[in-house]
Amino acid sequence: MKEPRYLVDHAYMADPSAHVFNDKIYIYPSHDVESGIPENDNGDHFDMRDYHVFSMDSIDGEVTDHGEVLHVKDIPWAGRQLWDCDIACKDGKYYLYFPLKDQTDIFRIGVAIGDKPEGPFKPLEAPMKGSFSIDPCLFKDDDNTHYMYFGGLWGGQLQRYRDGKAIECGAEPEDQEPALPPRIAKLSDNMLEFAEVSKSIMILDDDGKPLTAGDHDRRFFEASWMHKYNNTYYFSYSTGNTHKLCYATGDNPYGPFTYRGVILTPVVGWTTHHSIIEFKNKWYIFYHDSVPSGGKTWLRSMKVIEFSYNSDGSITTLQGTK
Repeated sequence: MKEPRYLVDHAYMADPSAHVFNDKIYIYPSHDVESGIPENDNGDHFDMRDYHVFSMDSIDGEVTDHGEVLHVKDIPWAGRQLWDCDIACKDGKYYLYFPLKDQTDIFRIGVAIGDKPEGPFKPLEAPMKGSFSIDPCLFKDDDNTHYMYFGGLWGGQLQRYRDGKAIECGAEPEDQEPALPPRIAKLSDNMLEFAEVSKSIMILDDDGKPLTAGDHDRRFFEASWMHKYNNTYYFSYSTGNTHKLCYATGDNPYGPFTYRGVILTPVVGWTTHHSIIEFKNKWYIFYHDSVPSGGKTWLRSMKVIEFSYNSDGSITTLQGTK
């Protein structure tokens, strides 16, 4: 499968988090709907009210829409905007992690539990203690430890925090200062809370220096994803306003990670958000663009394409507008 494939044409779905459960691919996207709000850097035009789950028996097979599995009205602490979610499985239970603005318009991360990968999911009464910002990514290491990666700038509110603590007047650092890092936290055994205070993830250049806030072509913006290949940890992410998917590698889940390059060049539409899986001995990246909506950045469609590694472990760059 060398050409990208759109997966759904009956609704606008974005930020696809793909996983393999029971030898099937399950996809957990956000759901774009027309909001009527002018586009702005805070993302108020993204009016996301619910989640659907999709599944595929094969990468080129039929895509099944399992329908709505969670709605904002069913979440007790909800304010607005269900952005990118992700999922983990442990002991036969499925845990859906989602960012949502609370009733004070601050993003927290919540948990909803289901008995099947296709849901439905029942949310807990309150968000995870110590959680903030957006874009949770769940990663299970070989020792069965689960980690959450999270964080996003601008509308994702990461700039409002330093070392996990809220500050009075959030802003990005000066251009020459280290960029704001994404966060990681190990999950507790019950999968419902952090087992530790979240930590920074450092992304370094070839000289071992942190990427700077002014390095918009390489610095982290949002959309964390973690996968492992040949015992190397690959942390991938979006550069946001320069519209690239980049990756960095390290030797443990916490990093530091050394910048390696671009996975996907800019797509049509402002945002870039992805997930990476191995399925039947091939590797795929799931992402989205705004071509079907005529370029509307808040009405996106998810797609998938196969990718490959080079002999040195680097990833061959894909063309986003292909």
